[in-house]
Amino acid sequence: MTTLTETSVAGNDDRRDNENINGQKLMVALDVDGTLVDHDGHMSPGVRESAQAVVAAGHEVMIATGRSLNATLPIIEKIGIERGYAVCCNGGVTLRLHPGLDGGYEVIHKATFDPGPALRALRDRLPSAKYALEDADGNFLSTERFQDPSFGVEAVGVDFHTMLEATAVRVVVFSTENTPEEFNEAIEHIGLAGVTYSVGWTAWLDIAAAGVTKASALENLRGRLGIEQHLTVAIGDGRNDIEMLTWAGRGVAMGQAPEEVIAAADEVTHSVFDDGAAHVLRSLL
Repeated sequence: MTTLTETSVAGNDDRRDNENINGQKLMVALDVDGTLVDHDGHMSPGVRESAQAVVAAGHEVMIATGRSLNATLPIIEKIGIERGYAVCCNGGVTLRLHPGLDGGYEVIHKATFDPGPALRALRDRLPSAKYALEDADGNFLSTERFQDPSFGVEAVGVDFHTMLEATAVRVVVFSTENTPEEFNEAIEHIGLAGVTYSVGWTAWLDIAAAGVTKASALENLRGRLGIEQHLTVAIGDGRNDIEMLTWAGRGVAMGQAPEEVIAAADEVTHSVFDDGAAHVLRSLL
């Protein structure tokens, strides 16, 4: 693994590494929270301008995020992607972007699943947690007035039984009374089957359909675009980025990422607070 410094990222060493791909189109997958924006949702001018420059250079730049569709669209607009693709809901939803489409996008793939078994098991183990669910129509259902900016819409409060009967694209579990380590312990005890899950920075759990990750959605897009594996780049910071970083020809972890995320990456850049993503993006120009 290479740990990137400000000098090496922007300097001649990195450009020599990229000489074999000069003139070829890269597929660049970018996580949002903790990568393009900090934990307050702020994107620095340096990150925005470097991302816009890579888009303008003609590379296939795509957002790959745990956020839902409506929370992803402002980021797509901010970095200037008008044509291409985006991955939302940790791979559960894939968008095609084009200015000629209604709203500038269309959903080309949506992976749904029955959330009932996972929700029942989690409720037994984490009774004080809050639960939210994105259904197949893009609506959010939640217990205990659970709202989050990553939903992109206001969640409708429902009872737990109603959630059990829904068809889900994404399930979110959150607790103020558990640590991420306790969440991991609970999940291991439950032995969740038939879903793909990731535990976030806090006691936050994202659940998608079985086999669905950012990496699985990106691999489908790579095949659609006909881009070779060694021409793929991914930048991320979370446990839900591990598969994506392993999948990419060049997987870069943010400096503040947990140890297991860093272990999955080829390189480590600066933290989100030091514009780590901008350093990597500039190395692609």
